[in-house]
Amino acid sequence: MTDISSTRPAPWRRVVGSPWFHLVAAFVVAGLILSFVVKPFWVPSGSMQATLEPGDRILVNRLAYLGAQPGTGDVVVFDAGAAWGVPSAASANPLRWAGEVTGFGPSGPHTLVKRVIGAAGQTVECCSADGRVVVDGEPLDEPYVTNDLAYEPGRIDCDTTPRSPRCFDPILVPADSYLVLGDNRGSSSDSAAQCRTENPAAACWRWATRDGIVGKAAVILWPISRWSGL
Repeated sequence: MTDISSTRPAPWRRVVGSPWFHLVAAFVVAGLILSFVVKPFWVPSGSMQATLEPGDRILVNRLAYLGAQPGTGDVVVFDAGAAWGVPSAASANPLRWAGEVTGFGPSGPHTLVKRVIGAAGQTVECCSADGRVVVDGEPLDEPYVTNDLAYEPGRIDCDTTPRSPRCFDPILVPADSYLVLGDNRGSSSDSAAQCRTENPAAACWRWATRDGIVGKAAVILWPISRWSGL
């Protein structure tokens, strides 16, 4: 005589075989990947043109700075606080939440993408004699910059009156912070945006912080015509 109880699947097998278990497991795995490995991000503005266009969907590598620091030239996504004129927490709007999770739709209003120019302990200024940003005394080569602010040696530079709007005074980047600029320099609300004046306020600088770095922008995912690494 067959023992009916012996033919029944064990309770854990019934649970594991349930479609609901598979659905929950998929969400858990997706959540772990988004939290610790990669995260999609929707580019909200033209401040990084032409490297990134408004509406681009990019993939952010969250492991890029595990045991390492962002370096000059890296394109990073970071959470910005009140100094940047944005809320310190993401909106509860369901569409925005979906955008945060999938990258297809608006991301949180507190999340920005810029290029790292200077790290903690480095001194950054603008400009060199030929109008370049200088880090620790070395002018940068920045082929990615578009729509730069006006600068012409002898006519409108850092010694003329008025001086070039490209210029800003030397600044020592504070601990656990990064000076970030947009590639579209003439239309970027970045670290130096409020400091390019004749007599800038001492608190004009805005920083990306080490704790606020989400990760390194790695790939343009969408649209397909713009697939590329960064």
